[in-house]
Order: sequence, then C-alpha cells, then structure tokens
Amino acid sequence: MHLEVQNKKLNKTMSITKGTPNTDFNWEYAPAPEAKDHAKLKKQYDLFINGEFVKPNSKKYYNTINPSNEEVLAQVAEANEKDVDLAVTAARNAYEKYWKKMPAKERAKYIFRIARVIQERSRELAVIESLNGGKPIRESRDFDIPTAANHFFYYAGWADKLEYAFPNRHPQSLGVAAQIIPWNFPLLMAAWKIAPALATGNTVVLKPAESTPLTALKLAEIIQDCDLPPGVVNIITGFGNTGAAMVKHPNVNKIAFTGSTDVGKIIQKSIAGTTKKITLELGGKAANIVFEDAPINQAVEGIINGIFFNQGHVCCAGSRLFVQEGVAEEVISKLKARMETLIVGDPLDKNTDLGAINSKEQLEKIQSFLKIGVNEGLEMYQSSCSLPKKGFFCKPTLFIGAAQSNRVVQEEIFGPVLTIQTFRTIEEVIEKANNIPYGLSAGVWTDKGSKIFNLTSKLRAGVIWANTYNKFDPTSPFGGYKESGFGREGGLHGLMPYLKF
Repeated sequence: MHLEVQNKKLNKTMSITKGTPNTDFNWEYAPAPEAKDHAKLKKQYDLFINGEFVKPNSKKYYNTINPSNEEVLAQVAEANEKDVDLAVTAARNAYEKYWKKMPAKERAKYIFRIARVIQERSRELAVIESLNGGKPIRESRDFDIPTAANHFFYYAGWADKLEYAFPNRHPQSLGVAAQIIPWNFPLLMAAWKIAPALATGNTVVLKPAESTPLTALKLAEIIQDCDLPPGVVNIITGFGNTGAAMVKHPNVNKIAFTGSTDVGKIIQKSIAGTTKKITLELGGKAANIVFEDAPINQAVEGIINGIFFNQGHVCCAGSRLFVQEGVAEEVISKLKARMETLIVGDPLDKNTDLGAINSKEQLEKIQSFLKIGVNEGLEMYQSSCSLPKKGFFCKPTLFIGAAQSNRVVQEEIFGPVLTIQTFRTIEEVIEKANNIPYGLSAGVWTDKGSKIFNLTSKLRAGVIWANTYNKFDPTSPFGGYKESGFGREGGLHGLMPYLKF
C-alpha cells in the first residue's frame, strides 16, 4: 500500500504548551516524490494566436526555470507589439464573426469541455505547476488544479442564464478582454479570468507571468484539443512591455489585471480617458485576528495555513497576526512549535510543506525585508529547518513585537514572513487592522458569532474568513478595497465586469 508519508519516526518529544517550546526533536520522513514522467513539456513554446501556435515576430525566446533547482524547463516566446496586435485582431475577428453570435448554450458546452479536460489532465497540470512555480505538489494537486476546473464548470452553468442573473437589464458582452495574471496561481488565475469572459460572450487575450507560463500554455493546448473556435482565446507570453501593449491596444474593451499595486496604478492611468472597463486585484497585507475566546489550536493551524503553506505567495495571505494579550504567549509558543514541524524542500515531494520561492528576484526581496525587520529592532524567529543548497528557498519567519510603523507591517513582502502584534480591545484591533493601505482580506478567530459580525462590518477588507482561512469557492466573489484594487472575480459578481447593460 502506497503511503505519502513513510517511515515517520519521532526521535524525541515536543512540548506544545505555554512558554517556550521544546524544539529538541527530529521528524524523519522517507522521500515521497510525485512522478513527473507523465508531464510532457516541449523544449520550446510559441505564441497561441488564432487557434495555432505561431513563432513570435520578435524572434526572441527566454528560459523558464524550475525555482527549486534552477534548471531550465523550456524556452518560451517573447511577444512584441506586432504579436499583441495579431492576438487582439484574432480575438476581435472571432468575437464579431461567431462567438458573440453563438447561442449561449453552445458556448457553455465549450467551457464545460475545457473543465472536463482539465480534470482529466489534472495530474500532469499539477506537476507542471509545481515544477514551474515552486509550490508544494499537495497545493497544486489538491487545490489549484481542482479549483481551476471548478471555475470553468461554474461559469459554464451561467452562460445561458445571464437574463436570469441580471433580470430586466439586458446584459451584453463587451468584446475583447485583455487579461494579465501573476505567478502565484498560474492556472487558477487563468481560469478566474477566462471562464467568466467566455461565459458572457467575450473573447480573450491572456498573458501569464513571465516566470510561470507553462500551465497557461498547456491550457492553450487543451483549448486547441477542445476545438474552441480559433481566436476566441489567445495566450501570449512575454514581459512587462507585452502587457503594456495589450493594455494600450485600441481594440481592447476590457482589462483584467492581477498583480502589484504599483503596476495596477500605471494601468489605471494609461486607460484614463478611454471607454475600457477594468478590474484590478492588487496587493494585500491581511490581518488575522485571534481573540482570547478562540479555539487556539485550530487558530494556530489556520495561521500556519494562511501564511506558510502557500509560502506567503497569496495576496490575501494572513501576514499580519493580531493576538489578544491574554493568549499571546500561548499562541506564539504554539506557533513556534508548529513551525518546527514544517518541511521546506522539493516541491514534488508530498511531504513538503513549503516549496521554493518563485524567482531569485523575489527571494532577494524577501531577504531584504528580513534585514529591514531586524534593523527595526524586531525579534526575528525562524524555524531550525535546513534549506536545500540549490534553488530559491526561505525559512518560515516570525517578527515578534511588531508595531504599526514597522515597514514589515505596512508593506507587502509576498513571502513566508508573519508579523505579530498584540491588542487588548476590539476597538484597538479594528483600528490597527484598518490602518494600512491595503484591504483585500482578513481573518477572525473567536467563538462569539456577535463578535464576528461586528468585525465583518468594521474591517475594510473584501473577504473576511471566520474561524478558518484561505477558503475559496467559485460561487463566492473575491476582491478588495483601497490599494488592493476594485471589482470582483468569482461568483455572480464575477460576470458583471464582462458585461454592459
């Protein structure tokens, strides 16, 4: 019988009680690597335009790597302005000729077919996601890929029901949607954007992040295999100049961007004075609030899940922890003990909790913030785990005794780094939680329903979890306030940015 965790042996005991944890222990796991021979990657990938893979006009390719060992996985085309124009033109022609005219129930069949094929190829897609992105295979296999398929399933169901979704409003499609996605959830972000666009009758030009293009390109293969009409979905790869050309193209009607706040501001300025619709899902610095009456063990596991299991590479990661003073010592002690059990290493090993940081540049940014936190006088605690000698890895880190003025509290780090602050009253924690430029998400841990409802009405965050964290569903909208952007993706709300009334 195959077991993901084998030969588990506890050499010494660990105390998880109040006070300083006893970290004199050692978990030994036998390797449990996921097979990767079924993941088929080409040596070189071209641009997917008008239903075909075509050579870039730039004649340029760049290497995309495995961040856990720095090995080259494939060469990927770099699109220039002419390539962008070809993709947008293909999308416009597909929209005018047949996609907007196609009966909605027929569009739904295509979207449903894509969902089914993602399910059928989920094992291959999960491995490629972990190879290219560095995230643990458990995350890719159990969350990213199934949730991507679920978004296509969900929006396939809405395609022929828009009149019921928006009664008496006569919804109509916009035209061509230019979509730019980040590196932290490559396939899932593509699904978030492509599925509602297709369901509402729009055509798409999508650009994945330059460092994680491979699952988006595999999605292009799936779209090709599903016989989607040529030009309905175009997937092009490249860097910031490619995305800028997409945003500025006069034949684009809708822009959907997920990424940094700084780039989001640039995009917003560049389309000022145009009729282009836009949704922005930007940075975050989420508050995770633990009250004295919270289920502490459950909260600790939720905190770990909210920041460390995804390496902090989620804009909604619970990177600011607020603990009520009466349980602060206990929570911090248990957090330290739980961190010692986390395994950092090969993303394809099913035992791994934290995989690789996505790129050298991102790792350097995280390391610079670690220095900033220490220089600001904060107590830094890192697990005693050893890191692989090759690849981009970072130990899970706590900054204890943080204050609102600290840069590690105010600025998005996008890594496995958690700041800890204490509070006494509800009013104090609400003020502290809201005193930040971002407003994407938050978490509340308490056994009092009245306290939860009070905070959900006071916290300026788009998504608030109660006694859990990082739970997503295609039927639920997601988005933020303030510098975390505007507009919603997911759920019924996710249809609206792709429609005019």
